Amino acid sequence: MENYLMYVVVAALTIVSAGPGVILTINNAIQRSAANTFSAMLGIASGVFAVSVLCATSIGVILTASAVAFTAVKLIGAAYLIYLGIKMWRTQTPLNTHIELQNKSNIKCYTEGLGITISNPKAILFFMSLFPQFIEPQASYTSQFITLSLTFCCLVLIIHSAYALVASFARNKLLQPKARKVLNQISGSIFMCFGVGLAASSK
Repeated sequence: MENYLMYVVVAALTIVSAGPGVILTINNAIQRSAANTFSAMLGIASGVFAVSVLCATSIGVILTASAVAFTAVKLIGAAYLIYLGIKMWRTQTPLNTHIELQNKSNIKCYTEGLGITISNPKAILFFMSLFPQFIEPQASYTSQFITLSLTFCCLVLIIHSAYALVASFARNKLLQPKARKVLNQISGSIFMCFGVGLAASSK
């Protein structure tokens, strides 16, 4: 792949742009443990790989060709984002001023990260439009596909780790009850906006 470095740049810029996964990582880094945060990031990366595999199969073609199938997946994804947004918005914060992390099980955090990624059909469109630009027809499709997919997953972990590291520096201030409430409401609102935007978007 002669344009591999270009692919890395394009993929990195795509991941850096704030989306549901980035917001989840930042929220987790501030309010939960490093294990919880990394578990969610692994879920996001696993979701990315699952979506890329989907794009390499006939299922991805069906979803992009069938308006009904695409709309169904899109609405499910939108509903999930809105659900997470409402859940964050309604999260109760402790009345005392003692700073503590609101940890969840790592499996639950992993599932949230995975769900956010695989429930977004636009990720399928993205990979189906991106991969062909960097795959050489004369070379092995499978090896190139695996390389591109794993590269994207690694970049997700690296970039999201950077976001988490930066967010953790502000943890002490943002874990105060009032700040935590505002953080949850802002994060919840962003998730709900993502969900509404996804539901209202055209193919």
